[in-house]
Amino acid sequence: MHVETNVCDSLISTLLNIQGKTKGGVNARLDLVEMKIQEDLAPREVGRRTYLPPACYTMSKQEKISFCLCLKSVKIPRGYSSNIQSLVSMQDLKLVGLKSHDCHILMQQLLPVAIREILPKNVRKTITRLCAFFSSICSKVIDPLKLDELQAEIVIILCQLEMFFPLSFFDIMVHLLVHLVREIMFCGPIYLRWMYPVERYMKF
Repeated sequence: MHVETNVCDSLISTLLNIQGKTKGGVNARLDLVEMKIQEDLAPREVGRRTYLPPACYTMSKQEKISFCLCLKSVKIPRGYSSNIQSLVSMQDLKLVGLKSHDCHILMQQLLPVAIREILPKNVRKTITRLCAFFSSICSKVIDPLKLDELQAEIVIILCQLEMFFPLSFFDIMVHLLVHLVREIMFCGPIYLRWMYPVERYMKF
């Protein structure tokens, strides 16, 4: 559950380009220059400012507004999760105060809906596949015969993410996605072991 939370935070911060949290800042672009890959994304000096060319995952202001409005209009059953509407800041165009269970709901159900018709098709499809992977491993019943397929799926997803997102996006939490299926093989479904019921019972 903490892997899912951290991946969600990194993904949302990078898509919305939240200052101080995005993985696609100046240093990430300079790493690309040093490695001589995607040189068209290299930062440029324009007067006294540094201009970062838009990447395939970069949202325009109108797309950020559309993304936030989609989440702002979500209505969910009472007790299902936090009030998502209260977590969306239209003034700053970002999400604030996300808890671990909010990230869980966002990754598995809301994010694929919010990014419809916003990002390029290949980026959007890869993020949707990532959300579907989380949904599959978190289901109440998992067919052991399909675990090898899930393992192969997450490897392909991570390889596709490397084609679109900056190198700084791939920290240890993103790497741990490769090991989640193996953990299910040894310990059983994640649904029976996560801490969401305990956190809800203890109110924090």
